[in-house]
Parts: sequence; C-alpha cells; structure tokens
Amino acid sequence: MKKKKILIVAGEASGDLHAAFLVNAIKTVNPHIEIFGIGGKLMKDQGVHILHDIVEFAVVGFVEIIKHLKTFKNIFNELLALLDKKKPDAVVLVDYPGFNLRFAKHVKAKNIPVIYYISPQIWAWGQNRISEIKKCVDKMIVVFGFEEELYKQAGIKVHFVGHPFLDIVKPSQKKEGIIKISHIKPHTLKIALLPGSREKEIEKHLPVMLKACELIKKELPNTEFILSRRRELGRSIYNRNISSSRIKPHSAEDRPYDILEISDLVIVSSGSATLETAIMQRPMVVIYKTSFITWLLAKAMIKIPNIALVNIVAGKRIVPELIQFQVTPENIAKNALEILKDPSRQKHIRHELKDVKKKLGEQGAASRAAHIITTTLFK
Repeated sequence: MKKKKILIVAGEASGDLHAAFLVNAIKTVNPHIEIFGIGGKLMKDQGVHILHDIVEFAVVGFVEIIKHLKTFKNIFNELLALLDKKKPDAVVLVDYPGFNLRFAKHVKAKNIPVIYYISPQIWAWGQNRISEIKKCVDKMIVVFGFEEELYKQAGIKVHFVGHPFLDIVKPSQKKEGIIKISHIKPHTLKIALLPGSREKEIEKHLPVMLKACELIKKELPNTEFILSRRRELGRSIYNRNISSSRIKPHSAEDRPYDILEISDLVIVSSGSATLETAIMQRPMVVIYKTSFITWLLAKAMIKIPNIALVNIVAGKRIVPELIQFQVTPENIAKNALEILKDPSRQKHIRHELKDVKKKLGEQGAASRAAHIITTTLFK
C-alpha cells in the first residue's frame, strides 16, 4: 500500500504545541504516515519534516504582519510548490487563519482534502468568514463546544473534540514541592505574572505589570510575585524591564503550570493563557495592549463584548479584563486588590472557572482529532 502523506501548517507557538500533540496521536494510530510542513521545534521533535520554523514569523498585530509580508509570501510560495512536489493525501491546518485560509483555497483547487484543526475565531471577527471556510475546508475540527453549532448551521462538516489543554495543563508536582524548589516563602500571598508569549507582548505588558505590583505590595506587604518566562525568548527582554523596577519577582522558565499551581491570583495577557489559568481555577485579571493602529483596526472588527477566552467560553464576564488604554498600573492593582481582599469573590470566581473547564469537554482531544484525520485519509 502506498504510504499516506500529510502536509501540516501551524503558524505560531501555540499552534506548534497543539500540532505536536496531534502528530503524536496520528503516529500512534498509524506510525507509517509521512508528515511534513510548517511548524516549530515541538513538531520537529515528533518527527515532522519542517520546511520553516515558526519562530521566524511568529508575529502579532496588523502592523507587524505588514512588516513581514515578503517573508510570508516566500513561505506561501514554497508551500504551493510542495503541494505539487510531494502530492500530500490531505492538508491539516492548525489555527493561524490569516495565512491558512488563503492557503486552503489553493489546496482545495488541487482537490486535496483540507482539514482544519482549531477553528479561526469567526465568533470574534463576525461570521462573514464562514462562507469562505465552507468553500475551502472539507472538515472543521473544533475545540470549543459553541463553535460546533455555528458550523453545523452553515452546513460545514464539523467535529467537536474538546480542548487539548485539558490533557496538557497540569503542574509537575504538588504545591508544597513547587514552593520548596522555587525558594518561595510558604505563607505569603502569591501573584503570578504571565505577560505573553511574544516579545512585543512582553514589551507592552511586563513594565505595567511590575508597576501594578509595586502598588499591590504597598497595600499588601506580605505578597510575592512570580514571573513566567519563555526560554525561547531569552532572558534579556525580561531582565531589562525588571532592572528598572522596585519589584524583583521570582521567576521560572517554561513552567507556567507550576507557577499557576502556587498562585493566589494571576495577572495574565489575554490569549490562550487565560484558558490555562481557568483550567487551574485561579482568579485572574486579564490585560491586553497592542500598537495603536492594531487596536483601532481590531476595535472596528471585533463583534463581541469580551475578548478574554475565559469570558467568551463562560458567555459572560467572570474575570476583569483591561484593554489598551485601560491597561494602567492603577487599574490592574485596583482589580487585583478587590479580588485578593474578598474571599467570597475568590470563591465565586473559582466556581465559575470550574464551569468553564466543564464546557471545554473531555480529555483526549488530540486523539479524537487524529482518528478523524486518519479515517479521512483511508476512506
């Protein structure tokens, strides 16, 4: 039997993570499937032949994307050439809609099955994209239950598999052990700082987070702060912000779930990290700040009242979110202190977060997605 081939495209760090788990699950179902495409180190570690590493073009925001258009175009053209050279039996696209939906049109024109894992956020940007998706995607595999109904109504084949974070988000050990190895005092209030996964996010978020921490420390002296760092970004981007601050947080590299496990409150950049924090059931203050032009364009396009994924899944605002000009040290500190000083509110938020976790489905998302994909290949 001819070996089956999959071209997979994941365009940023979170896509690399989810695609890596998906590839592992596909290989478990059928280890003889050849997988190649765009991704990162995690996918490469799973045996994917990587054409380009995602780190080269992991950018966010309209302005930043424009600056890298030539790079995107070159990678796009290389992928098109790869379709003709390698003739994959299916193309799997992971999130990253700005790039992937354009690529899907070309794939569909060559009559190659297109499977999309982790849907574009059509519920945030308006549903005009759904007709575009219907034309170029054969199967949509979604990780939020509410997305399933949207696609069903549009007549698109859709499968809800649950959220892959349910398998991933867990600390390495119990709270006491984490505190001991981190050299943190056991009887203090602990606030986790998750400023984002990209350099631009950290530049926008970390300075204002640290200033907010100074205000919180004045009000609650028995408070410690723990910064979540990403190894791939290096230490300098964190250190140059910390050096000018009176707050010198503890830090841990690539251990966000350990940090969440010991925290009483989290100040977190809007994005998938809010879902990770929700799964750990930690009260949080969500912030997001970007370039002025990107914010203006996004403000005109976003059609929903909340931008934090945790609030979107909940269907209501259960944790505070501060966006753009609202992102000030005073506003962050005020919202954090209101939660920290009110045990009943903490309890209520944790209860709401427990419901959010339930809405994310059951464990085994990547395995279910892998079975859908391999069934499509061998029809």
